[in-house]
Amino acid sequence: MTTNIDNIKHKIGTSQEITWCPGCPNFLLLEAVKRAIARLISEGNKQEEFVMTTGIGCHQKIFDYLNLSGVYGLHGRVLPVLLGIKLANPNLIALGFAGDGDAYAEGMEHLVHSARYNLDATYLIANNQNFALTTGQATPTSQEGYKTKVNPFGEFSKPINPIKIALASGATFVARVNPKDIEGTADVIYKAIKHRGFSIIDSVQDCLVFNLERNNLSQIMYKIPDNKDMKKAYDIADEWDYNGKHGRIGVGIIYQKETAKSMEEEWPQLKKLIEKGKGFKG
Repeated sequence: MTTNIDNIKHKIGTSQEITWCPGCPNFLLLEAVKRAIARLISEGNKQEEFVMTTGIGCHQKIFDYLNLSGVYGLHGRVLPVLLGIKLANPNLIALGFAGDGDAYAEGMEHLVHSARYNLDATYLIANNQNFALTTGQATPTSQEGYKTKVNPFGEFSKPINPIKIALASGATFVARVNPKDIEGTADVIYKAIKHRGFSIIDSVQDCLVFNLERNNLSQIMYKIPDNKDMKKAYDIADEWDYNGKHGRIGVGIIYQKETAKSMEEEWPQLKKLIEKGKGFKG
């Protein structure tokens, strides 16, 4: 039986051929995003209120598969585009889609400052620990020893922990998801979009072609209850260092602070636009 959510999901999809590898977790993320947006629309939001931007990479092809307004951005520049969109119209619901190379290499400085500003936007990062679109080079989250065609001796550097970086930068909503749990992922995305402030979601997922030794991390993942305690958030972040298959990977809302004002609420010019429900030319 077709439900209202199913009808809305159909409307926010497109007829574009999906060119991801068959079985790629990006299919699951796309479904989770659709479910979250459809739920928000069923509760009263309008489809035209949503706007998106992407960088360059496998996951960023999602731009072609969502029937939403947006800007296809440059590699690593998802967040500056979102910032510009929110400055022009702070009433829009802004979504950014990136990969781990896109977000944590070229785009790292933008992540830090967007979190610091508490930009009211949701940043979803498909993290398979390699530059998959450009044939598997190491990213800042790739494990030590990872060998590639451009680094046959293996990666020497330790991976970064994006959860700890987001927390230290002041992000007011920090989450990690397993896209194989579509419903759980959709729920986190829904809550991230509802959150007033900067939301970052790190999707730890397999790549079917490159860095295969990082696959099947689901076996050490566990669900955490929504958390609002910063110390507990760091404890969860410390349980896994993105470097091995040891430890535990907590998935869910690692930290949320609901009392902070967003950047748009702090700026008088933007606050007025929010109150009027308009953009600069509205």
